[in-house]
Amino acid sequence: MLFALALIPVIILLIVIYKNDRNDKEPIGLLIGLFFAGAATVISAIIAEALGDLVFDFIFPRESSFKAALFAVVIIGPAEELGKFFILWLITWKNKHFNYSYDAIVYAVFVSLGFAALENIGYVFSNGLGTAIIRMFTAIPGHASFAVFMGFFYSRAKYASITKEKGRCAFNMIFAIVLPSILHGIYDAIAMGAREANIDFLAGIAVIVWILFVIALFVMSIITVINSAKHDFCIVRLPDNTQTVYRPRVAGNWTCTCGTVNYLNFCSECGKQRPLNNTWRCPKCGMTGTFNFCGNCGCPKPSPETL
Repeated sequence: MLFALALIPVIILLIVIYKNDRNDKEPIGLLIGLFFAGAATVISAIIAEALGDLVFDFIFPRESSFKAALFAVVIIGPAEELGKFFILWLITWKNKHFNYSYDAIVYAVFVSLGFAALENIGYVFSNGLGTAIIRMFTAIPGHASFAVFMGFFYSRAKYASITKEKGRCAFNMIFAIVLPSILHGIYDAIAMGAREANIDFLAGIAVIVWILFVIALFVMSIITVINSAKHDFCIVRLPDNTQTVYRPRVAGNWTCTCGTVNYLNFCSECGKQRPLNNTWRCPKCGMTGTFNFCGNCGCPKPSPETL
């Protein structure tokens, strides 16, 4: 029962994130690999936190709320999020399936919840049913929330790298690491500071602040997921053998799912790629095109019955 309680919230969140990927579903094998690779980062986090603990014990011999909070911000948050980011980057940055902006959120959440699943099993079996229920509504969604922000900026870094904007790529890559680390550190800092507080009143204030922080974190991550899924757009170029320039007099306008009428390859409002369901292959030379005439040999587009 405890094992099920440790994994049920993880599975539910993975399904929710996966279902929101409407344009181009990711291969299950890739997602499973990311999940277990994320779980493996528990090892690097344990090592980093153990070394950090030795340093902090040397600098701060006495236990205090300040020491606990600082340890969470400086050691725990970066140690866990850096490991997740490294796995995310290593497996997905050059992966051919990473072609839509929302993909990055899916990848990051699968990595993060792989970590959270293994961590949660340890906590639940060590502390029992009460811990399982509390973490079901706090720690597990917390890890998913950190990953949402990581994926959001990671996708923009990928798009900037493709469009050769090195400065924007570096900025978003840094944010993909720093923001989740800070949020994770604050999350743990408030909780650990409350636990180490010697005064009940201060501990109570810390608990209230922590609850408000968690609510704000979850709301912002949910909004980010909804908007990212709604405005999901292609972040890679089309193959070289496809005619990608749309001319109004040939292809006409198209209406994006966001309601904007466009005539270019990408929506001017949300950036979504123009649907390519009108492509055809020339029967003479084999060129793939979207115009009424083949761009290579000039052959007219065949009628729908002969395509």
